[in-house]
Amino acid sequence: MRYLSTRGDPDRPPFATVLLEGPAPDGGLYVPESWPPLTVAATYPLTVAATLTPFVAPDPLARDLGGLAEAAFAKFRDPEVAPLRDMGEGRFLLELHWGPTLAFKDHALQMLGRLFDQVLARQGRQVTVLGATSGDTGSAAIAACSGRSNINVVILFPEGRVSEFQRRQMTTVKDQNVKAVAVAGTFDDCQDLVKQAFADPSLGQDLVAVNSINFARIAAQAAYYLWGSSQVAAPEVDFAVPTGNFGNVFSGLVARKGGARIGRLIVANNSNHGLFDLAGRGILRLGDVDQTLSPSMDVGIPSNLERYLFLLAGGDSLRVTTWQMELRTKGEIRLPPELLSKFQSDFNSDWSDDSETTETIKQVYEEFGVLVDPHTAVGWQAGVRQKRDGIPMITLATADPVKFSPAVTAATGATPPLPPGFEGVLTAAERDQRIPNDYEALASLLSR
Repeated sequence: MRYLSTRGDPDRPPFATVLLEGPAPDGGLYVPESWPPLTVAATYPLTVAATLTPFVAPDPLARDLGGLAEAAFAKFRDPEVAPLRDMGEGRFLLELHWGPTLAFKDHALQMLGRLFDQVLARQGRQVTVLGATSGDTGSAAIAACSGRSNINVVILFPEGRVSEFQRRQMTTVKDQNVKAVAVAGTFDDCQDLVKQAFADPSLGQDLVAVNSINFARIAAQAAYYLWGSSQVAAPEVDFAVPTGNFGNVFSGLVARKGGARIGRLIVANNSNHGLFDLAGRGILRLGDVDQTLSPSMDVGIPSNLERYLFLLAGGDSLRVTTWQMELRTKGEIRLPPELLSKFQSDFNSDWSDDSETTETIKQVYEEFGVLVDPHTAVGWQAGVRQKRDGIPMITLATADPVKFSPAVTAATGATPPLPPGFEGVLTAAERDQRIPNDYEALASLLSR
């Protein structure tokens, strides 16, 4: 498999380059030059390996994917890795929070850490994994890469805009190859700083992307759509996906392109509902990012949207570049009617504000005795509103409710139990750094 840049760079690098490079040299994001058929295997880890294989081959790394996947998921707290909870009446929760950091990001990043190790060992390189997080990516990246001798990890997070549990998962890690950095700004500000760093030739060090701008993450996440849809006896299955950066739901599109029995993919937003507006009216406008009960979705500029716009435009990289320029200079993107119609055939959309999210958490607990976190609640409510008669609806349960305990407790009166082994997250001393929303401050930190 070779890869294309969404902005037209003529090189078509192989998987190993895409894995370690992050954004393309022209600032675009990588997409595969073709969309291969994907298959479900006998177990979840082998399904991940099977999903990644056509995106990795002919790299020799493809031969190791089965063993790497078995190791990646060996310590997940549920033996099924991604258990499907039947909620009755054709409604399901696909529980993706059984990994080492209690969030769906573990599914991709536990694989990525091992892929990094394999490729770096054969190249004899040391790199800095750099990422921005709106909550869960940071801790999952740290868990996947901490303590590895050929990797340093620098994670930026918006100060005061992640939950206490999310922050402490990053700041209480003692490994010296890890830096958790609070930025005085929003997630979009953190993401902009990361993009500037990747475009800066003066850093004099190798940077590797760990956000979903890294296509390997998108491919790995496609596996749970394949797996989840295969567990339901129905001709097709709809998915409700809480998403802010468009990466999670784009993985669903990859799975559908690969042959998964997926009907609707529902983009579920919180009150930062730019994707809902784009799907409904064909307009995405920049604006202030609200701080909500579901902070991992507090995103104004969904970076993975660029990948989808590239597909929507039929691979027209000039059109994608123009859209991105208009977003920065005019503060908006407008889709013409024919492309809006195509968008609406690929995705449905919905959104909930904090009051609706709180009520959903309460209703799910009272009806089913199940605690869900605010992100999952946003997805669940979208699934309820858009459930089709006779078509199963799977909502992605993206985080353990303990990560957002105050919001869950306020809604239900019940305190989410702390899983064994996580006591230190709440009591250990924090080791973090702070920088202003200023690129020179980040460059200085990276050069140390």
